[in-house]
Amino acid sequence: MSERETLTYDGFGKAVREVATVVHRSGFQPDVVLSIARGGLPFGGCLGYALDVKNAFVVNVEFYTGIDTRLEMPVMLPPTPQAVDLAGMKVLIADDVADTGRTLQLVRDFFAEQVAEARTAVIYEKPQSVISCDYVWKRTDRWINFPWSTLPPVTQEGEKP
Repeated sequence: MSERETLTYDGFGKAVREVATVVHRSGFQPDVVLSIARGGLPFGGCLGYALDVKNAFVVNVEFYTGIDTRLEMPVMLPPTPQAVDLAGMKVLIADDVADTGRTLQLVRDFFAEQVAEARTAVIYEKPQSVISCDYVWKRTDRWINFPWSTLPPVTQEGEKP
């Protein structure tokens, strides 16, 4: 058994369609998709298209500082969307993975009092997550290789601009 879960771009496309289908069949019709940057950006954007939701927001949260290294608590980085901007809306919060779940919990709790309803969607959920996400494509306890973050940034490949 591999130590890592590897998601390909084809697998990502399948995950988006399957999660979007489950969201749709559940009867939840979000007014906005709120993506958690950076990992949740691809998933949130694609969910918006699949669910025909044109209203999109982004919140940037720093938690991981490297492979399996993180801050003590997740921190929202500016600019932070104003909770009042989402007042009365049904919000689908999208992220790539609920590892500890603390990032999703922070974002959900930050907007909870302003929005009509907030649900969470992730590609992967790990058993140690402190929250149980509403929509999950797959559960795993492995480290995940995402197609957008497996290769190092081009700025680190030794090429001069």
